[in-house]
Amino acid sequence: MKKKVISRFTMILFVIGLMTAIQYNTINEPDTRDTRDIWEIRQELSREKQLHSELLSEISALDETLAKYEKAKDDSPEQALKETVEELRETAGLTEITGPGLQIFIEPSAEAIVTGQNIEQVSPELLIRLINEINRFNDIELSIDGKRLINTSPIRDINGRTTVNGLPVGTPPFEIKVAAGTADNAEKLYNHLKASSILDSFYIDNLSVNVIQPQDEITVEAYDEELGINYLNAMEEE
Repeated sequence: MKKKVISRFTMILFVIGLMTAIQYNTINEPDTRDTRDIWEIRQELSREKQLHSELLSEISALDETLAKYEKAKDDSPEQALKETVEELRETAGLTEITGPGLQIFIEPSAEAIVTGQNIEQVSPELLIRLINEINRFNDIELSIDGKRLINTSPIRDINGRTTVNGLPVGTPPFEIKVAAGTADNAEKLYNHLKASSILDSFYIDNLSVNVIQPQDEITVEAYDEELGINYLNAMEEE
């Protein structure tokens, strides 16, 4: 009888100890552990600050538009509307952009030319990586092989051909033109691309990326394809 009591008492103490240990671990160990180093955290913070800056710029632009309408509603509302439409066309990429920028030439590498290797098209994945590097900077407008890139422009493979806006990109050499907004922005973009590891990725595919020194005036072509407006409807006049 005495042994049974001791056995039960021992079992109860074991269960209590196990539950206490589990509760202690639950309290002291977080559900998820942040394994990012300081550099990754700084990069995340930089992205958030950039997004915040872009949102403030958009709010400021909308405030200016509203102020323009308020000022012109009694004088010339038609003129204010025309100016707004032109600004929207420019934002959508439907007009030429001329300003400080640079040229980027995608060319066969010297080694590929000397050895007589076949030069293939730039893959969509590699082209997208290069465009993402360029778009790290604000106020960027660009064209690839004469094809203007806008927010809805697809870069993809169609029947084995790399295309932009559904149009095939030529086999290198071809040109990418970048309008950077300001001369300072163009210079920063130039230095960033010259030091970027993306150049090595092109070299593996027997291609070279020749980034030309920034210029005061680069003209980027207008988007000349039909815009998709499947989800837009004209308002009925009252």
